[in-house]
Amino acid sequence: MSDLKLFNSLTRELETFTPIHPGEARVYSCGPTVYNYQHIGNMRAYVFADTLGRVLSYKGYKLTHVINITDVGHLTSDADEGEDKMEKMAAAQGKTAWDIAAFYQADFEADLARLNICKPAHPRATEYVEAMIDWAKSIEAKHCYELESGLYFDTSTVADYGRLARASTDEGEGRIEHVDGKRHQADFAIWRKTPVGETRQMEWDSPWGRGAPGWHLECSVMSQSLLGHPFDIHTGGIDHREIHHPNEIAQNQAHSGCDHSGAGIWMHNNFLIDRRGKMSKSAGEFLRLQTLVDKGFHPLAYRLMCLQAHYRSELEFSWEGLQAAFVRLKRMVMAWEKISMTSPPADFQPTSMGKILSNHLDEFEAAVSDDLNTPRALICFESLLFEKSIKPHEKGDAILNMDEVLGFRLASFSRSSLRIRPNSAVIEEADIEAALAERKEARAAKDFAKSDAIRDDLIAKGVEVMDGDPLGWDWRLEF
Repeated sequence: MSDLKLFNSLTRELETFTPIHPGEARVYSCGPTVYNYQHIGNMRAYVFADTLGRVLSYKGYKLTHVINITDVGHLTSDADEGEDKMEKMAAAQGKTAWDIAAFYQADFEADLARLNICKPAHPRATEYVEAMIDWAKSIEAKHCYELESGLYFDTSTVADYGRLARASTDEGEGRIEHVDGKRHQADFAIWRKTPVGETRQMEWDSPWGRGAPGWHLECSVMSQSLLGHPFDIHTGGIDHREIHHPNEIAQNQAHSGCDHSGAGIWMHNNFLIDRRGKMSKSAGEFLRLQTLVDKGFHPLAYRLMCLQAHYRSELEFSWEGLQAAFVRLKRMVMAWEKISMTSPPADFQPTSMGKILSNHLDEFEAAVSDDLNTPRALICFESLLFEKSIKPHEKGDAILNMDEVLGFRLASFSRSSLRIRPNSAVIEEADIEAALAERKEARAAKDFAKSDAIRDDLIAKGVEVMDGDPLGWDWRLEF
């Protein structure tokens, strides 16, 4: 097998993956703040992290993958200004912060399942508050100072702060807001005191007063509690590379007493953008996975759309692009259906792998080993799917092994399972099938007037009758 090469954001170089614990791969991915629905840009990060985990498993490593749930501490800015996102949404909806967290965590986990993302561990930040307080106490004397608003980390006390973001000056940390009394612009809150006269739904007693942990502290504490120090790989969106992850690294350095960042490799996926720019909840309206489903797209069409771009490249979302990915997924499903329905000969005995099949597998393995080059891996996958010189029963297992890495679940699919009824549809699938069967009989009887009338009625109900479609699809619902 090829060596697994991964791009380390800390060194800005491709590096050979060498596990800290032989035979194991321990991965931590920054999870969602569960104050709202996740948009499809958020979900790109988890398709990427899932692909990484699948590749590590494919390469033979025992995978431990953690995605934390932020249910406290994240402010409306990524620095130390604004309201807590959980408290703000709870007030807006007239619910408890705990109820808000439970509802949006469940929705997030449902989206993971619809994208066929392998279920990782999902610890909540509120489960680790006491551990966070202990961590803060252990670094307070050498690395922190107290202000009226809370306990702050002095970034000048660790070596080479901000090297992940390549931001060595205050000007480089463009999203950090001013807080009165901070020694340095980049200093950040370890513990935020509840202001005098206010009561929060989520607050705890601490040596620095009643309050809540800073957002950055949770990931340092949870990753090392669950994966050890150091662990193998830390992932997140590219926006975390600028503030959140440098702050994690600073905390890790302070706690360990050495310059180790806490993870062997730091990996970041790029943004999903639309024509208005980066997708963001703060911009107001945003696209959810459910939005795509409501318009008739299978969620795995979005997974395929993500894999068509390298994780370090920006990915532009468009409905036309999603439709093209959906057609590509349909072709894959159709090709697999033909392969899976072909029975091997009675005297078939598995033999040594043929050279053509071996070449396909080698090319696929080389692609995913090259910093998760999924665009190239998809080409290898489709090449084997449509390879006519290899008999179907000889390549089925190889296709399923590739599919396990790409995560499409081909073995559980059929063409009918790809049909998603848009919200706007006014007709049920069973009624469509019945109408098409009646139309087929009318055409066979050369009753073209009746055939046309059935077609026109279906069109009026949003159904496109796809006579002569090269993919062999009979119909689709318009949106």
